[in-house]
Amino acid sequence: MAQADSTQRPDRNPRRDLAPARPEGGVRESAVREGLAATEVVLSFDDNRLASLVFGQYDQNLAHLERRLGVVVSPNGNHVTVKGARETAEQAGRVLKTLYARAKAGAPVTLGEVDGAIEESNVQRSLFPTADAGKAYFDAVVTRKRGPVRARNAAQDAYLRQLKRHELVLAEGPAGTGKTWLAVGHAVSLIEQGVVERMILSRPAVEAGERLGFLPGDMREKVDPYLRPIYDALNDFMEARHVERGLQTGMIEIAPLAFMRGRTLSNAVVLLDEAQNATSMQMKMFLTRLGEGSRMIITGDPSQIDLPPGQRSGLVEAVKLLKDVEGVGYARFEEGDVVRHELVRRIVMAYESAARHERAEREERLRNPETPPDINREGDSEGLKRMLARERPR
Repeated sequence: MAQADSTQRPDRNPRRDLAPARPEGGVRESAVREGLAATEVVLSFDDNRLASLVFGQYDQNLAHLERRLGVVVSPNGNHVTVKGARETAEQAGRVLKTLYARAKAGAPVTLGEVDGAIEESNVQRSLFPTADAGKAYFDAVVTRKRGPVRARNAAQDAYLRQLKRHELVLAEGPAGTGKTWLAVGHAVSLIEQGVVERMILSRPAVEAGERLGFLPGDMREKVDPYLRPIYDALNDFMEARHVERGLQTGMIEIAPLAFMRGRTLSNAVVLLDEAQNATSMQMKMFLTRLGEGSRMIITGDPSQIDLPPGQRSGLVEAVKLLKDVEGVGYARFEEGDVVRHELVRRIVMAYESAARHERAEREERLRNPETPPDINREGDSEGLKRMLARERPR
């Protein structure tokens, strides 16, 4: 790729500043112009069709890039101009080159992929400042239907590396961080590579109290409503006809946690989703199902426990006891790692902020019982009652 011209020039049409260069990967960085307040980066793409995929429908990917990096991106045919502070403008240029390379390889370019490319460029800038812009640093899971699915942030990258390195992996974090989705993709990849012979996907059916016998239909019809999210992830990574054939032949098995008792699961990849709703005894039972040549993945969100009061979450206990045990991988996601939708990220962060505030209030009241509660916060009725009792005349 031709080196960008970084000399300062008067403000004129960048199209006349294009230096003849042989593009690498179909992208040419034709000029970098620096002014007193901003830097301008101009990129040219060889293929208009691929460029339109990178820009997104109605240029939504470019608009998202502008919001995330605080730059101004102006498309014009197969050219795009990025204006902003030097660091962010150059980063936006690297992101666009990465997205073009992925579009050229046949991968879809979604808003999530834009976020992933931005996160990847942050890693590239901090660890490999002189490396190629299009080089991938985040790990990926590869399936026949989707091809390579690359991690979208550092937490997902660490998670994928744990999945490939360990036979048992525990993953916890809020909804929307990709725990289950990537685990199912990894399971499909292991099946397609011949590493294991079958996959077993399970969830605790807490809503039914595990008493599924009272529901109408056969076994599959009874448990389908509780396992639908796993089917959705499977259909993302496999053709529908292959999923149906796998279910018929037993290569794919989907069952509630209660039906794992008494089995030894060999040469299989076993996934337990929503593990925060497994009891301590159920979790111990599940962990001891691991047989020769098998891999086990356990995912859940400790902030969404639906167990009856007084029952200990098997996921919370397992993480506490096992995360430092040799041979066990552990991945922790935070609210900032949500990749489902920008609004979902803000919702999760709002709930987490409220939970932290409530925990701080409870700790403060334990340290100082005379501290008045925040009566403007819902759910603090007990504290309000204590305060009123102290002020009631005798």
